Amino acid sequence: MTRPPETRSDASPARTSRPGGADRRDTAPPDGLRDFYENPAVPVASGDARSRRQALLLARALGPVRSGAPAATILDIGCGDGTAAATAAEALAGHRLIGVDWSQDALRRAATRIPCAVRGELTDGGLPFASGTADAVLFSEVVEHLVDPDAALDELHRVLRPGGHLMLSTPNLAAWYNRGLLLAGVQPVFSEVSMRRIHGRPGTQVVGHLRLYTARALRGFLSASGFEVVRIAGAPYHDVPRPLRPLDRAACRVPSLASILLAHARRRRE
Repeated sequence: MTRPPETRSDASPARTSRPGGADRRDTAPPDGLRDFYENPAVPVASGDARSRRQALLLARALGPVRSGAPAATILDIGCGDGTAAATAAEALAGHRLIGVDWSQDALRRAATRIPCAVRGELTDGGLPFASGTADAVLFSEVVEHLVDPDAALDELHRVLRPGGHLMLSTPNLAAWYNRGLLLAGVQPVFSEVSMRRIHGRPGTQVVGHLRLYTARALRGFLSASGFEVVRIAGAPYHDVPRPLRPLDRAACRVPSLASILLAHARRRRE
């Protein structure tokens, strides 16, 4: 695989600290989490409904590809096995889509689905791209897995050009069914109290969620990280039981109740 254009020549994708080891802001998983995310049994893809909605939002934001104009550079940060990027590529035809992930196992699988996938970490300078070179970033179901989401947003802010688009998706702590579960004293869906097994909530699969957001919290977090929030939309969750799926789709009309939050933000122009 060739090195993608506009990458940094002075930054190692695996770098996890500032020079000299000072002021460490490491968003790569600690050893226990590294083992967890490198386990092939751990899911690295989500439902395609969210991916398609997110890509269509970005396609509308970027506008049509004009003859003779350069293609937009879109980074799919945390691309996993490439399924989401491959789905998004249908709506983003004509643009240059590069997948980035920390997990070597995920990258091996992504290479079979997307033309370019490279290793990178969400640390200070850990993404192998020069500052201000990306037109857009897809950041799908990643932020809820991070030890240091603040450092991650700083790094996304760095690689985006001023006015560049950030399309972030994450599970909604205040999804319509989670409100009912909490009233009943049940642990909300998406939340986890152990990395070994599920305790006190519906479902059987541990996926490594460390942080969860409501629509209000996500809006505030993005704004404090140097982004202007354009819109927060909702998307359905693919694991909702079939009889409840019409209700889950209807909840997307009120993003604060939706299963998945889709945030469109832009890097502020300094």
